[in-house]
Amino acid sequence: MGTISYYHILASGEMAPLNDLGEALKAMHRGGYVWCDFCRASREDLSALAEPLGLNQLTIEDCSDENQVPKMEDFDNYTFIIFNSLHYQDSDLIADEVDIITGKDFIITVSGFADNSVFPLSGFEGLVRKNLAAVKSGPAYLMHLVLDNIVDNMATPIELMEEEVDVAEEAILDSPADFDASKLIYLRRNLLALRKSLFHEREILMKIVRNDSSFVPGKITMHFRDIYDHISNFFEMTESNRDNVTGLMELYASMLNNKMAHDSNQTNASVRRLTLITTIFMPLTLIAGIFGMSEWTMMTGPDKWRVSYLIFCASLILIGVSSYMLLKWLERKD
Repeated sequence: MGTISYYHILASGEMAPLNDLGEALKAMHRGGYVWCDFCRASREDLSALAEPLGLNQLTIEDCSDENQVPKMEDFDNYTFIIFNSLHYQDSDLIADEVDIITGKDFIITVSGFADNSVFPLSGFEGLVRKNLAAVKSGPAYLMHLVLDNIVDNMATPIELMEEEVDVAEEAILDSPADFDASKLIYLRRNLLALRKSLFHEREILMKIVRNDSSFVPGKITMHFRDIYDHISNFFEMTESNRDNVTGLMELYASMLNNKMAHDSNQTNASVRRLTLITTIFMPLTLIAGIFGMSEWTMMTGPDKWRVSYLIFCASLILIGVSSYMLLKWLERKD
């Protein structure tokens, strides 16, 4: 269920709640400006503003679709901005779209699309009241407060993702065989989504700083420049983390290959030792099987079994040592 709130913000610094759209339209003619806040609004709720405020139907459609890319569009009587409020939870990047429509004497905010909405503007009223001295000057100042709050809250998810990169690096270095490589895939996907969002949002702030919007006074652009600097820093951090994840994927593959090669070498060494032992004892086993002690006693006589037993054992030892020396000589020759 969506919620709709209307407020009348006067130049004197007063903020009065309004009951419905009709009161909001009347308040627009009494000075100051009107703030219309929609949380989880339906398309029908937004369409009610189209005719009285002169909103384009494309703007209504964009506000109704939560999968829009951040952008800024200028119309004859308002500026339309799509921004993303970001939250990081359980290794999942949540982007809650925030739409801002700024006109001469009104501002409309639409939020709360995400299932785990992290920036419902219906809870933003308290912060606005604390900053009435700033936002009373016009809708652009309230827009600045909204964007500044969104960007400040981006620091937390970016830092959490950076910590995950460090944890993944330590896990790979400690035991690459036990590391779950899917974590890097998910982390890289989140960083790509974050980079895409920050890239477009930086472009929006750049347009505002260049005074491309007629509904943002030039005297307030210096405040938006501070937001632009924060966005640029976050974008650079995201690029750095994305490069680190790519490097970790290469490091993981390299260390895993090295470990597999090491294990393979150990296996080969064990097989080699077993082969050497087998090669030495095979002729001895063959001789013992064919020329058992019965054959030797037959050749030397039953009464000389002690001599035949010693001669037989000495022969086996001599053949074993000769086989071992021959194998070693063949190895050195290769």
